[in-house]
Amino acid sequence: MITNLHTIAEVAEINTAENLRFKEFLKAYDSDKIDALVFTLNELITPQIDCTSCGNCCRSLMINVDADDAARLSGHMKISSESFYKKYIEQSSQGTLAVMNAIPCHFLSDSKCTVYEARPKECREFPGLHQPGFTGRLFATFMHYGRCPIIFNVIEALKTELMPAG
Repeated sequence: MITNLHTIAEVAEINTAENLRFKEFLKAYDSDKIDALVFTLNELITPQIDCTSCGNCCRSLMINVDADDAARLSGHMKISSESFYKKYIEQSSQGTLAVMNAIPCHFLSDSKCTVYEARPKECREFPGLHQPGFTGRLFATFMHYGRCPIIFNVIEALKTELMPAG
């Protein structure tokens, strides 16, 4: 199990061409079988990785926030929704897209989420390997391959399971 972020980033760079080929391979594979295998690998690998010793997603990702997230977070913080939006959120000019206005996330402290119980849905779902439709999310998954130890290790195990040796 590789968890060192520097090593993961280096290997990700080295594996760029291999990962492009593997994505194409996955697109041609039975998506239900891929989902079943990814679910199994995720269940085996995720418990072996301590996200609170990493926090790289919180340090490097832009987090989308919907109205339910904002209401939950402002309630958790005991501030008005208006204050929450003003202090923590950047909205598109149309008001249809809202994201945390800082990277790293305002709520990250010592690689831990200080609003964990109320965190946005996007944070609750990351890295998404428990959800069906894995092959429909290959772009995003491989975008995070060099950033997230869970994704990295699941993809590497998936390669071992599916790719012929040599």
